[in-house]
Amino acid sequence: MERSAEPEFRIGESLMPATYDTLKRLGLLEAMRESRFPAKHSVQFFSGKGSASAPFYFSETDLGERAQTWQVLRSEFDPMLRDNASRCGVTVEVGSSVREVLFDDAGRAGGVRLRDKDGERLVTARVVVDATGQSTLIARKLSLREEESELERNVSYFTHFAGAHRDAGRDEGATLIYQTQSRRSWLWFIPLPGDHVSVGVVGSIEHMVSGRGSDPQSVFEQELADCPALAERLESARQVRSMSALKDYSYRSRQLSGDGWVLVGDAFGFLDPIYSTGVFLALASGEMAADAIHAGLNEDDVSAASLGRFESTLTQGVDALKQLVRSYYDPDFSFGAFLRRYPNRREDLVDMLVGRVFERSPEGLLADLEDHLAVTRVERAS
Repeated sequence: MERSAEPEFRIGESLMPATYDTLKRLGLLEAMRESRFPAKHSVQFFSGKGSASAPFYFSETDLGERAQTWQVLRSEFDPMLRDNASRCGVTVEVGSSVREVLFDDAGRAGGVRLRDKDGERLVTARVVVDATGQSTLIARKLSLREEESELERNVSYFTHFAGAHRDAGRDEGATLIYQTQSRRSWLWFIPLPGDHVSVGVVGSIEHMVSGRGSDPQSVFEQELADCPALAERLESARQVRSMSALKDYSYRSRQLSGDGWVLVGDAFGFLDPIYSTGVFLALASGEMAADAIHAGLNEDDVSAASLGRFESTLTQGVDALKQLVRSYYDPDFSFGAFLRRYPNRREDLVDMLVGRVFERSPEGLLADLEDHLAVTRVERAS
């Protein structure tokens, strides 16, 4: 059931390379190669002073096709996924808005009540997959949603520009992450098809809203002025869409599944967007859920335990990414300083930026990140 009758703008334009295998399994790689989406080979970070890290090229640890991914327009990418599902035999209802999930007296999900152009009706199902994103339909109904207290309550403002300066060669499609001079916010620069780029700023609600009014355009411009390195890239550019705002509260559901239902993507949890994990985690959790549902239907078991058999795998990967997010926001952290102290961890760090968090353990890297921050704090205190 797809609520939107027409393709619509969505944020989440930068893919991680680890989406490759899911796209291959879906049979979409050729369509991605033939699309107008820019190739993404790396991510690069800039300090508040404007100094740049060496680009983190995905090919450093992942040779071959998997070393490259894409920067996408969601208004084109999402319909590609939907239309592919339809070609594979899925009944796709566009313009159908699910109003509620139906539960029996025992708490088992058995279908949904939806509204379409003809009014309301009921649809029954053995398994209901909640992919409602930040609406978190089931998690809200069952009071399962909890904010990640270890991460700040952030807000983001974002738009598109045309005519911005882009690097040449394989760096043309790179994701660039900038800190402001005050280090109280960060901005992204994501190349898109044609000469457009996506630019957005993320900061705490306290910094971005309190005492500054509620005009996203004005706040964005103030934060951009506090980031001369990025402002220089946009010097000859023009803004081509109105400013959008989104609450970037990191959260997670206390349950991944129940009898007859399972959560995927942002319906299960949302993680700060610094490393472009949103679409990757949506595709990964969707694939894991599909395998669990397939097995459960074959076993005639669609219980919470059966549908949630992948929960430990998913949460371990999300927890690893969350720790990397926490490191970035720590005022004592910089990629350059960390890699000078632990040069042997560069490939492990690239693996995390690629999205290899399910098939291999990043525990060693994460332990060294914690040690680095602890030592840096002691050094600064002395």
